[in-house]
Amino acid sequence: MKETEQEHARDQHGFRHGAVAAALAGLTILAGVPAAHAERPLLPGVGLGDRRTPVDAAADPWRSVVRVQTNLAGRCTGALVGRRTVVTAGHCLFNPRTRRFLQASSLHVLFGYDRGEYTRHVTVARVATDPAYDPAAATPMLGGDWAILTLAEPAPDQVPPLPVSVAPLRPGTPLMLGGYSQDRAQILMADSACRLLGENGGLLVHDCDATRGTSGGPLLVRTAGGAGTDGIGASGGGWAVAGVGVAAGNAPAVRNFAVPAAHFAALLAKDTAAGQP
Repeated sequence: MKETEQEHARDQHGFRHGAVAAALAGLTILAGVPAAHAERPLLPGVGLGDRRTPVDAAADPWRSVVRVQTNLAGRCTGALVGRRTVVTAGHCLFNPRTRRFLQASSLHVLFGYDRGEYTRHVTVARVATDPAYDPAAATPMLGGDWAILTLAEPAPDQVPPLPVSVAPLRPGTPLMLGGYSQDRAQILMADSACRLLGENGGLLVHDCDATRGTSGGPLLVRTAGGAGTDGIGASGGGWAVAGVGVAAGNAPAVRNFAVPAAHFAALLAKDTAAGQP
């Protein structure tokens, strides 16, 4: 899929956040076009030794990763964390022209997307975002860059919700991050050999290769027994959602960012307690 005007504007407030990320990590990160390489330009958030590889969208935990699309032709990634609940990045739902978040009726979730085909298309009934997050602000509060989508109908039976983990992570913790990247938009790509670098400014800092289109993709961490450490979820093939990818830098040394699951887990738990899926 071609990059749309909405996605171009989103890069300025979303998966890039060049100046803000630089302040967070103390790095010099380009805020303009990606830096050039000898044979191909580097994408924001992808290093010289790109570790992303195609993964099976029908296998755990990847079958729980979804493609989120809008009526404005925008697209991002998300993760199923309840039978009718998907978590993604807040900036994916923002319309830069109106400076407002899109209505639920403008959003679509595709399960098992691969090369233009998918196993199920589900519309969205309700959207929840952080009230303090404004993608159009001069310095957006990246820690609030999350969104919870309530689906109009349950996910397919063969797609298990991923558990959510809010346990503190130590630097060096093995991670995975997958999504529908701008440069390979028709297939699910993932970096399965990355690690946590630390925390900064309320965000998880990691070295997973990821770029535009992967926004909202789940940052996955291994769990004991395949259950979330906070009791949310109990499947996922031994992997849990530790956060959602939201920002990337342009330096050859990959320093990317994710919103910790702890920032939205309370709302998920509240919905579960209220009997909402």
